Amino acid sequence: MNSPVPEGRWLIAGAGGRLGREVHTQLTAQGTECVPLGRDRLDVTDARAVDETLRHWRPDIVVNCAAWTDVDAAESHEEEARRVNADGARHLARSCAAQGARLLHVSTDYVFPGALADFGTPYSEDTPTAPGTAYGRTKRAGERAVLRELPDAATVVRTAWLYGRDLDGFVGAMARAARCDGTVDVVRDQYGQPSNAVDVAARLIALADLPARAVSGVFHATNAGSASRYELAREVFRLRGADPDRVRPTDGSRMQRPARRPYWSVLGHRRWTEAGLSAPRDWRTALAEACGPGRQEEAA
Repeated sequence: MNSPVPEGRWLIAGAGGRLGREVHTQLTAQGTECVPLGRDRLDVTDARAVDETLRHWRPDIVVNCAAWTDVDAAESHEEEARRVNADGARHLARSCAAQGARLLHVSTDYVFPGALADFGTPYSEDTPTAPGTAYGRTKRAGERAVLRELPDAATVVRTAWLYGRDLDGFVGAMARAARCDGTVDVVRDQYGQPSNAVDVAARLIALADLPARAVSGVFHATNAGSASRYELAREVFRLRGADPDRVRPTDGSRMQRPARRPYWSVLGHRRWTEAGLSAPRDWRTALAEACGPGRQEEAA
């Protein structure tokens, strides 16, 4: 998706993360004035610092990629996660309201229950949320705070299963495993949407090209289709020229972790077509672009 970039100054909170880096990369490539602020330059949990930063830079558009993303640690540190994911989001929304700026707030599929009973039906943008983890609860609180503080100039953008240009996260782990000998066990009972950060960043930029009121509320920014973790791993192996049969299926119940992983985590994309924007491309196409032939060395 190559959309014209809206005029004005952008500010990225959480610019050191994979999505923040990608938004910065795309804006810079298109000549847009952009202020990338990592955690060392902007602590979103500090309301005064947020106010002072926005007053100093006077951005027209703020992208909030700042988040506590350690899903397991959030189970035992929920209040700390809440300070980032909920309080930090509220601070940014209030400061945007005071400065007359728009806010694009990044959220997550974890706000949904991810239950077996939901299998087969994508969660729409208006499906009631019911998070089953501390991380999901704190992110839902952030969504609510943003929409309450900035109802006409904020867009909540949920994404999932994100990987970047440098093949980080689960996709990167599978790419590295494909280069080694032996087998790897991957869960077959967790379904979601592998999402290329290149695509998600482009969607954020496209939203900002439309009037704020037209895209206020919630959008889902993932690649289309669905896959289990097992299917995703096999596709990474195939793209890297390795034998997909080296990926062995296992059940999530055997992977004991503090936070329960969603069984079903597939998001619908109705609002993109309603807003006159193209639907997202299939996850396989986006994955092939990221780690297919010619991208071998980047996962080294």
